[in-house]
Amino acid sequence: MIHEILKQYWNYDSFRPLQEDIINAVLAKRDTLALLPTGGGKSLCFQVPALAQDGVCIVVTPLIALMKDQVEQLKRRKIMAAAIYSGMNWYEIDIVLDNCIHGNTKFLYVSPERLRTDIFLARVKLMKVNLLAIDEAHCISQWGYDFRPPYLQIAEFRKLIPDVPLIALTASATKPVKIDICAKLEMRQPAVFQDSFARSNLSYSAFFEENKDARLLRILQNVQGSAIVYVRNRRRTKEISDWLNRNGIRSEFYHAGIPTKQRGEKQEAWIHNRVRVMVSTNAFGMGIDKPDVRVVVHIDLPDNLEAYYQEAGRAGRDKLKAYAVALYSQRDLSELHRNVEQKYPPIELLRRVYQALANYYQIPVGGGELENFDFDLQDFTGIFGLPLSETHYALKLLEEEGFVQLSDAYNSTSKIHITVDNRALYDLQLKFPQYDSFIKLLLRMYGGEVFTQFVHISETAISQKHYTLETDVIKLLQGLHDMNVLVYDKQRDKPQLCFLTPRFDAALMPINTLAIQEKQETDFQRVEAVTKYVQHSTRCRTQLLQQYFGEITDVECGICDNCLEKKKKSAPSPENIQLRNEILKLLKLSPLTPQQLVAAFGLKNEQAAIHTIRELLEDEVVIYEAEGTLRLRK
Repeated sequence: MIHEILKQYWNYDSFRPLQEDIINAVLAKRDTLALLPTGGGKSLCFQVPALAQDGVCIVVTPLIALMKDQVEQLKRRKIMAAAIYSGMNWYEIDIVLDNCIHGNTKFLYVSPERLRTDIFLARVKLMKVNLLAIDEAHCISQWGYDFRPPYLQIAEFRKLIPDVPLIALTASATKPVKIDICAKLEMRQPAVFQDSFARSNLSYSAFFEENKDARLLRILQNVQGSAIVYVRNRRRTKEISDWLNRNGIRSEFYHAGIPTKQRGEKQEAWIHNRVRVMVSTNAFGMGIDKPDVRVVVHIDLPDNLEAYYQEAGRAGRDKLKAYAVALYSQRDLSELHRNVEQKYPPIELLRRVYQALANYYQIPVGGGELENFDFDLQDFTGIFGLPLSETHYALKLLEEEGFVQLSDAYNSTSKIHITVDNRALYDLQLKFPQYDSFIKLLLRMYGGEVFTQFVHISETAISQKHYTLETDVIKLLQGLHDMNVLVYDKQRDKPQLCFLTPRFDAALMPINTLAIQEKQETDFQRVEAVTKYVQHSTRCRTQLLQQYFGEITDVECGICDNCLEKKKKSAPSPENIQLRNEILKLLKLSPLTPQQLVAAFGLKNEQAAIHTIRELLEDEVVIYEAEGTLRLRK
């Protein structure tokens, strides 16, 4: 059955390694921990078994952008999916949950803080839940690189659905994190599946470089095809993109501060190869399915190897040769340590910023839980005389401690939902003829779905078809909203701040100072791991990454900068060159098994022949056939 589902919805004939085993464990009602590298197809591991059963699958994920992307992808495959996240109004949430109970919704994506809301807890009891999936499961671990306190509530939430199996998924987790995930989620004798962190087609390199812009240009001139360039700050995205464009390489820049519509346009241009290079902060890449990225370059180093592995892993998902290059200077390494120090401002500043937020939005003690507000950092710091950079990090820390959530404007477009029935709508059209043609247009453009759920709209597209100004369309929509005919949720351009808990008295906030200190120390250790990785000049880089994630192996990749340098230093002797040529002559005549080839050179040369055959395979001069023979690559 699962193969039919795979074929029907994804048009794949077979599963990737471990996918089928994971799916079967879930269908057997076992708690499951799946550790698959970036591009390893984690989503299918919960989507397929959920489709194989009656009921709805609840997916918990911290990444709103990824959540929305997955919902859209499922809908394109004719699979009903919905999401609940910060910024949605109560009415919209109510509809989504009702459709999970009475409708045909198969997947409900939620951010972890939503699990403890009264409306969600009440409705879950009425749902037929078949699976609970925890994406980015490392977020539950204090030792994970992206700790999110709301994840700790999952074990408590699960008590409402005790017979439902749980699957936890992550792309990168060290041994302590794996143990912590199982403990914090209270997983019951979990089946643990872990794919290798090695990527046989991905060549890792790290270069000490003072003139990184020039080195980047040379890399992109030498490696053709689609590329991603990662930098640390927004200003640099535009600077480097402009530099590349001036030098004949079509490029765009991307960061979270760009309006949502423009981000979408830039992303589409890159996906469809109208733009070759995307220069971005770490805001780019999550959920983007582009298999033919040939090179990922980190001009600035990330804070940890987990992030580096995920970002670098966006290259070569089509299994063809690809490159991941890190460029660094001594200044970069010093900056990594300074960044960790900046990330942890004094506890007194945290309390001051929190109190200022309460004053800014006039929230009384005990109020404000899960309320969303427009947020302008410049305005906020200016009013309260707070230092800009330190406040930014204080807000991040308040977010990590689970007090607030700060997100960019994720509502990519405006939304409407008609709240009256057909009869009442017809009566209104008769009573207010000025709305008649406008309502008919809305129904033609967006169909009957507007009666059952919120539908994304474009005021621009409506104005073009209605032969009127966009401002007039907004007025008409607002008028219908004011008459309670529909709910008009207009696009928001400003970031959103959400209080995740009832407001505390700032002096009495339950801040875990010891945990913060431990986390800072862990961050310093991660920075040190990044430093050691880029500076290592002898050991295989794939091995270094594998070791970091607890995977010990003596197999070298053969294609990273360190492996290639080692090969150069051990250049073949004239005897080896002769042996190589003789092997190639034999294979020109006909394909042979490795055993036949080795036997042709006698016992004395057996080891040398084996070594040479291995080199020819690594260099892709010869390939294995399905019959077990070797032949020359055409």
